[in-house]
Amino acid sequence: MRISVQQEDFDLGAEVKAISGNPKIGAVASFVGLVRDVAMTLEHYPGMTERAITKIVDEAKSRWQVMDCTVIHRHGALQPNDQIVLVAVASGHRGDAFAACEFIMDYLKTQAPFWKKEQTAEGARWVEAKAADDKAAERWK
Repeated sequence: MRISVQQEDFDLGAEVKAISGNPKIGAVASFVGLVRDVAMTLEHYPGMTERAITKIVDEAKSRWQVMDCTVIHRHGALQPNDQIVLVAVASGHRGDAFAACEFIMDYLKTQAPFWKKEQTAEGARWVEAKAADDKAAERWK
């Protein structure tokens, strides 16, 4: 399992290859989130953020057959089309890989301590939590 909160970009192909070397793995599901429309700055609490992500991944592992997992979340200044987040889950079967990947992403949006500030034409503004993200996470309870 690899969890990283970093400023540097990541290579999707290299990250997926790194978790798919076990011959018992039959599926890898991945999600990459991108910056839309406007530049943004992501802030977080070092240490606390990694612990929160580890807890989310541990919960996914208790629900599904997760053989390996990588979560990378970037922070700092990001531009439109930059990669923000990667969730990649390896499992013996696609159903477990898809479900765990979606669960982890839903909980990252609602449980991991990140703050987004968008740089709009009208000036910088903090992004509020979205009810749709909370609703998506609620379905896993």
